[in-house]
Amino acid sequence: MQHDAHAHHEHGTDSTHAGPDSHEGHKGHEGHEGHQEQHGGRHEGHGGHHAHGKASWSMAAKATLHCLTGCAIGEVLGMIIGTALGWGNMETMILAIILAFFFGYALTLRGILAAGVDFKTAFKVALAADTLSIAVMEIIDNGVIALWPGAMDAHLSDPVFWIVLAIALAAAFVITVPVNKWMIGRGKGHAVVHRYHH
Repeated sequence: MQHDAHAHHEHGTDSTHAGPDSHEGHKGHEGHEGHQEQHGGRHEGHGGHHAHGKASWSMAAKATLHCLTGCAIGEVLGMIIGTALGWGNMETMILAIILAFFFGYALTLRGILAAGVDFKTAFKVALAADTLSIAVMEIIDNGVIALWPGAMDAHLSDPVFWIVLAIALAAAFVITVPVNKWMIGRGKGHAVVHRYHH
């Protein structure tokens, strides 16, 4: 009789211990699920940040520098060709602007095509990413050159030409950075390009 009572006591103890262990295990499982949901939420938020969110000045500066490189190559090449062909100031400036857009788009296209995107899609992305940025840059750049006394008539061998060009490109950069920041923050401009680099 005492043995039976003792056995019953042991069984009761096992049941008591099994309860909390089982409950804690269940809680642990719930906690794991909660962690997964929380973790998933973080990923969704991360994706949302890429689509729409605050753009940093650094990101905007890099995007602007990218456009500036293409514009500078196009403009200098346009000036060289126009001068070599003996064109007037207006014709040379138009060629320089066309080449600035061409090289600006070309640099963006190169990066997108390298990500495995087809040419048609890549071209549309480049247009969406760079058109406003290059347009603003060209307006400021050519405006400074046109308004600077003697700059339009300066030859490539004249230091004035290069000094004014450098000042014009610097002014274009400073003014275009906020434009790119605004566009990237709204998921436009170079934010479109960034999607193909992740």
